[in-house]
Amino acid sequence: MSFAVGVTLFALGIAISIALHEAGHLWAAKAFGMRVRRYFIGFGPRIFSFRRGETEYGLKAIPAGGFCDIAGMTALDDVAPHEEERAFYRKPTWQRVVVLSAGSVMHFVIGLVLIYVVAVGWGLVEIRDDAAVGTVSCAADQVSAQEFAPCGPGVPAPAADAGLRPGDVIVSVAGVPIETWEDAVLAIRDARGPTELVVERDGQAVPVVVDVAAAQRLDPQTGAAFTVGAIGVAPVPPTLTDHGVLDGIPATFAYTGGLFVDIAERILELPERIPALFEAIAGGERDENTPVSVIGASIIGGDLAERERWVEFVFLLAVLNFFVGVFNLLPLLPLDGGHIVVNLYERVRDWTRS
Repeated sequence: MSFAVGVTLFALGIAISIALHEAGHLWAAKAFGMRVRRYFIGFGPRIFSFRRGETEYGLKAIPAGGFCDIAGMTALDDVAPHEEERAFYRKPTWQRVVVLSAGSVMHFVIGLVLIYVVAVGWGLVEIRDDAAVGTVSCAADQVSAQEFAPCGPGVPAPAADAGLRPGDVIVSVAGVPIETWEDAVLAIRDARGPTELVVERDGQAVPVVVDVAAAQRLDPQTGAAFTVGAIGVAPVPPTLTDHGVLDGIPATFAYTGGLFVDIAERILELPERIPALFEAIAGGERDENTPVSVIGASIIGGDLAERERWVEFVFLLAVLNFFVGVFNLLPLLPLDGGHIVVNLYERVRDWTRS
């Protein structure tokens, strides 16, 4: 029951985000005196509608988006004589760009509000983006999906033997620069035997030689064992920082800045993820890094609700809004970003001609 409630709530959150996206276009267009004919959520057959002033508002049967019909939005749009003065194309370029950007701005506002709710209600999870050592133990074999063999006699502990300490930041492995914990894991996995690491300790670079051990790991998909290099260290665990009503505001903006960087990186990776997505659709194994649909995101929301992980539920909805907002500004048609580029191009063209 809780799973179904979670799926429904997440889908409702997405629907509200879509409605506010189109409302952003609506409100901006009306603020600049443009004629807005229709504002609808969904596509396909009309379920109901009503008219307020000059605009028809309504709901359609297929909840896969929405639209805001502004007179003169494109060159192919038929504009009635009484609409000419208030047509989209008659307005200054900067006003058209604001109207086209307003949908993404609404997604950013929604995301900021949700992150603020997380900051004040639960606290923000701070994850270090460097290769800082959190704990030093042993290079034990993995015995199940969530369990490692206990440390004890005969189990190698290369990091401890080499003198690594919690708080050390790994900056290079065998001469290869390290920026993130993932970089360190990948470099150490490929190493064997005595390997020079450079760590930052108390502001100084300290070289250490670590005798990288061979350890068994299990494939998360098949359960098959394979061998990797290991030294027996773990990263600094995420920390939860509580925020009040006032200090939660700057914390929200600071945290969101980091999210935007991560989202931009994920969007740049999309082209290389698409082939794996088509392979999964054709029946191949699904890569966990391939994009998910709205339905898939709602199912994830249902899983989180079933486990009562509401902070992740709200956070996922916030990230989804940020992602859609950024993606929608890409300079590609039919995205709003594509229409923005067309309008800017026309302005430059007309200026050049004049």
